[in-house]
Parts: sequence; C-alpha cells; structure tokens
Amino acid sequence: MRVLGVDPGLTRCGVGVVDVAPDRTATLVDVVVLRSPTDLSIERRLRRIADGLEAVFDEHRPQAVALERVFARSDVSTIMGTAQISGVAMLIAARRELPVALHTPSEVKAAITGYGRADKKQVGTMVARILGLDAMPKPADAADALALAICHAWRTGGVAGAAVRDAASAGRVDADAPGLTPAQRAWIAAERSAAVSGAARRVKE
Repeated sequence: MRVLGVDPGLTRCGVGVVDVAPDRTATLVDVVVLRSPTDLSIERRLRRIADGLEAVFDEHRPQAVALERVFARSDVSTIMGTAQISGVAMLIAARRELPVALHTPSEVKAAITGYGRADKKQVGTMVARILGLDAMPKPADAADALALAICHAWRTGGVAGAAVRDAASAGRVDADAPGLTPAQRAWIAAERSAAVSGAARRVKE
C-alpha cells in the first residue's frame, strides 16, 4: 500500500510517501517540503505548491492520500493557507480518482506514538524508528507528512490491501464486482488509477 501524506501549509507544505506492507512494516519512498515565498501573490504561491504536489503524485503514483484535518487556530492567515493547500491537494487527488482521508493531529499522534498528546519531537523520533532512519526527518513538516501517511496505512491498509488481493485472485478486477464493500470498491479503483502515466519529475525548492 503506497500512501502520500500531506501536512498542508502555504509557506511550507510537507509531503511524504511511504510503502506499508500487510504486516505494518513501513518503508520510506520519498519526503519533501514544498515552499512558496511570502512575497509572491497568493495565486502564484498556490500554483507553486500545486506544481510540486502534482510532480510528487505523478512520480510516485500513490494509492491513497492522507491529509491533516484543519482546525481553527488563533492565526487566521495560517488557517486560510492550510485550508487552501488542503483544497489543492484534494483536487489533485480527485482528478486521479484517489481516495482521500483526513486525520486529526491526535489520531496521528496516537497511531504513531500511542499517545494522543505527544509533541513533535516524539512524533519525529517514532517516525524515524518506524522507517528505520538514522535521523529524525526535518523540518517538522516532513516528519508530520510521513506520520500522516503511516497512520492512514495502519488504520486502513490491511483491509483495503486484502480486498485488492482477494479481488485480483478471484478475477474480480472490476470495482463494480458483486460482494465488495464501498471501501473495497474505492480501493480497487485507486489501484487501477495508480497506473495513470506521467513523466517523473521533481520541482526544486
């Protein structure tokens, strides 16, 4: 199961891609922090982040997308930027017919560390341990994006992945095959859409 996690932000947007096996073993595929200068107009900043996200989608062809659920904060500009990038990421995923899930920070922390109020250092340390990395991913946006991807795979990967394998072994490659749940149909559709072609490219910061 390949999941792309997005820690949305207008100035810094963390993007992490992981492969997670049925036994919950996770492997790092890629991680990048996309940036947009504050002196650019809002539409150009959104386009810059969107271009970077599309490059990662096309290069790694994820099977699912996980985003941090936006919560109200005291800084309105931060809320707006986060919400705008979340919308951009969801639109890019929808155009590729990929399932999108939103996870709260506490859900991610609980899945990764076992404690819903863990701090960023604890999350980063556990992400490094789970992925077998020598050091904690930095900046925190990178670690958070990877944590989102791992959290989503652990919460849904076993069932979804088994559905795909079972359907394939039974010859039911069509998402409309009888006997499948809505979630299983969505996952098979995502597997099929992962074959969408696209030139692998990298947008430099």
